[in-house]
Amino acid sequence: MNVITKRTIVYYIQQYPLAKTALLLWLKDLGAKKFNSLNELKEVFGNASIVVNHRVIFNIKGNDFRLITAINIKTQAIYIIWFGTHKEYDRINATTIKHIEI
Repeated sequence: MNVITKRTIVYYIQQYPLAKTALLLWLKDLGAKKFNSLNELKEVFGNASIVVNHRVIFNIKGNDFRLITAINIKTQAIYIIWFGTHKEYDRINATTIKHIEI
């Protein structure tokens, strides 16, 4: 899978240094794989939640952080939509939040 705008990951690492190792591991793990469906992705990343609009939410660093992505299986592209703490995640709508240009 190809993570689009990796600079967004770098930005979030700067904002949340405690998540650095976990985010880089997620990036490495996901970048090394190819999936034919979101269900296949879910089999590998069991903690991922598939929601509407091809959005997939990953737990990062256990249950401390959430990463909202949009995944295009056909092009094998992952777009980073949002990242934050679990507490911040509880205050947003994961299905409608927009990506903020970094």
